[in-house]
Amino acid sequence: MSDALKIAVVAGEESGDVLAADLIRHLGEIAGRDVELIGTGGEHLGALGQASLIDPEDISIKGISAVLTSLPKLLGHIRNVSAEIIRARPDALLIVDNPDFTHRVARKVRAALPDLPIVNLVCPQVWAWRHWRAREMRSYIDHVLCLLPFEPEALKRLGGPEATYVGHRLAGLDSLRRSYDSHCGRAVRPDPTLLLLPGSRSRDAKVLLPRYRKAIDILDELGHRPRLVLPTVSRIEHFVRESVADWPRDVEIMVGEEARHAAFQSADVAVAASGTVTLELALAGLPFVSTYRIDRIAWWAHQYIPVWSTSLPNLVADRPVIPELHDFDGRASNVAREIARLLESEPARAAQKDGFAEIRQRMEVSTHSGLAGAAVLLDQIERGRPDVDNQASVQ
Repeated sequence: MSDALKIAVVAGEESGDVLAADLIRHLGEIAGRDVELIGTGGEHLGALGQASLIDPEDISIKGISAVLTSLPKLLGHIRNVSAEIIRARPDALLIVDNPDFTHRVARKVRAALPDLPIVNLVCPQVWAWRHWRAREMRSYIDHVLCLLPFEPEALKRLGGPEATYVGHRLAGLDSLRRSYDSHCGRAVRPDPTLLLLPGSRSRDAKVLLPRYRKAIDILDELGHRPRLVLPTVSRIEHFVRESVADWPRDVEIMVGEEARHAAFQSADVAVAASGTVTLELALAGLPFVSTYRIDRIAWWAHQYIPVWSTSLPNLVADRPVIPELHDFDGRASNVAREIARLLESEPARAAQKDGFAEIRQRMEVSTHSGLAGAAVLLDQIERGRPDVDNQASVQ
């Protein structure tokens, strides 16, 4: 009989896949046991032996319209993934981000396996909207591993599950620290480099890349012709290459985290899709502009969302640090002028770098985030699922 830990991991997009793989590697080390994986994930979990039950691109969905359009497929995946996890009877379930999918899987698994520990890596943005979700999570999630320093207190205030700020793996990466140090006090070079970061999902890149192309044309009119570099992930590399093949300017495409972080260090400015990559850029000290695609329904609904910013760097700093250009504000002319401002104005660059220093200080932790998260998950496995009623009475 195998002594390996059997862990079900349900992750979707690239950032969640990386975070989960980092935690699982540390879990095996501190448990002193092999780890067998089932569930869903990308290439990083795949490298640890997980054969994903579905294409992770199918659940890397953002925006109300996108969710509604994909609902039949999503519901089918939720049923099938849940059934496979229940059949496997793992030692624990780790769900990562993508709450529209992962939390539905967790509910089904909890109903069938009520004693199975369930840990949520990456806190849902209950602090931003639909606050009632925090209390509801207590019925099917035992512990939340938070990546942002303000989240445990927010969950406690909203009556959510127990939570631990484990830090973000990005804050501890030597590659980003080297980039941050190199950008301190460094001015724009005579032949600057512009990074284009349209996101790790093809549906986002499909919308943002045409905007970036128009912005580059406008930058040319404004007297700026930077070298263009586009870091991407392997699963959409072919799509990205096809998308920029007819651009009038050469675009250097690179794949993988190591290449991306090297590009952060050598670049002068970036334009990026809103998401985890914006936190990477802030921790790397590279001035940038944030863009985002918002579908029409979400644009109408955003007036009811109380959070003041959708940018992770701004939320961590608790003040505006980087410009956010969403849909209507994110038309190419605005994007181009914000990039030009960062190329031309050292005070504008210095203001962002001051904010980045605050973000680094606020996110600092004494233990590697993957190790801290693995320790919490192992503790949940070893002591079993806490009694929900007792937990509720304490809170």
